[in-house]
Amino acid sequence: MDKFIQNIKQKFNIIGNDHSLQRTIEKSIQVAPSDISVLVLGESGVGKEIIPKIIHQFSFRKHNSFIAVNCGAIPEGTIDSELFGHEKGSFTGAINMRKGYFEEANGGTIFLDEVGELPITTQVRLLRILESGEFIKVGSSHVQKTNIRVVAATNLNMIESIRKGKFREDLYYRLNTVQINIPPLRFRKNDIEPLFKKFSNDFSEKYKIPPIKLTEKSLRYLEDYPWPGNIRQLKNLIEQISIIEKKREISIDKLKEYIPENSPSLSFPSSNNERIFQDFSSERDFLYKVLFDMKKNFNNLKSLIFQFIKNKNNENNNFIKKNQKIIEKVFGKIINSSDNSSSVESTIMEDPIFRLEHSSSDLTTNSQEQEEDLDYEEIEEDSYKNESKNFSLQKKEIEFIQKSLKKNNGKRKKTAKELGISERTLYRKIKQYGL
Repeated sequence: MDKFIQNIKQKFNIIGNDHSLQRTIEKSIQVAPSDISVLVLGESGVGKEIIPKIIHQFSFRKHNSFIAVNCGAIPEGTIDSELFGHEKGSFTGAINMRKGYFEEANGGTIFLDEVGELPITTQVRLLRILESGEFIKVGSSHVQKTNIRVVAATNLNMIESIRKGKFREDLYYRLNTVQINIPPLRFRKNDIEPLFKKFSNDFSEKYKIPPIKLTEKSLRYLEDYPWPGNIRQLKNLIEQISIIEKKREISIDKLKEYIPENSPSLSFPSSNNERIFQDFSSERDFLYKVLFDMKKNFNNLKSLIFQFIKNKNNENNNFIKKNQKIIEKVFGKIINSSDNSSSVESTIMEDPIFRLEHSSSDLTTNSQEQEEDLDYEEIEEDSYKNESKNFSLQKKEIEFIQKSLKKNNGKRKKTAKELGISERTLYRKIKQYGL
């Protein structure tokens, strides 16, 4: 098996012997003969595009078409036409009938890169193809069939995208029949040296120059660097150094000129995917960003606990008793073990986050329908209003929002995304602070 894996690496130009990389390749080969859909997850620059090629090559469809589509690179107004085709005259500029990728790749494999960027309307069409193999061209009423294997990839946190309403949950589970995770470069430290040698030799041959080499300290420095851009970043770095530097042995001091120790980078992502550090102007700004996110998450946690223990039944009473210490820590109150759920609820009601426009009786007697209407963003917003006198970071929050707005030229959508809040919450804060 090891020899077989080595042959595959050589064929697809894969460098590295890390165990997690080996497992990724083995899993790709195992799922290849089936027709189930596959979702490839990994950070930007790890080489996700290789996995669909391996799957197609070892499938029964290998003699048919393989089409790779970058969903993030196609404008929203034309992506349906690109994927599903269109009829002549269906829209301005449609002077001829056009086949889409799903029709062209009939019998083969289609790779949807950056599938998380698909518009919601396109996601509905894709779900239909996955479930029944049927699609309709833009401007047509005729249902067509296609026999195709779909492999998708993304570097987004799909669970977060679903929560925000940007990706359909049913489509996610339909695509994610088998999930293949590609490890980031920082988890494959032993592969950095062979990758460096490979790229160095490639650029030596390309530009007709001697290959660059590293000192022992330089190599250790590269291995300890977090590599936010992964293999793509390493390759670009080696190409840059190969062309610019006259000396072929690169010292650690020279290496630090290209990747400084304090250079901005990604945080180490959790198993649920990645969380990205924005490139802020100073460490102080970044600290405020972290505190801002922590307070938002903590307030949401309070809301969830409150909603759970509001339902008065034996199961929830047992929950309160078992998790009494945690509830005390969350709400900053001492709750006696003899307290019932009503007294716990009263204790929670004293917390600033629940001093809302509704009275306490409203909160405790609301119907299920009113419960569902509770807006966590409104809770967070009202919490900020009520705690404004005591919240010492409010001025810094205003300053941070102003900086982010200026950085994004006043564009609220980009600003909200950078701050990690919804556009509606940002609008309220702008109105609240008179920005």
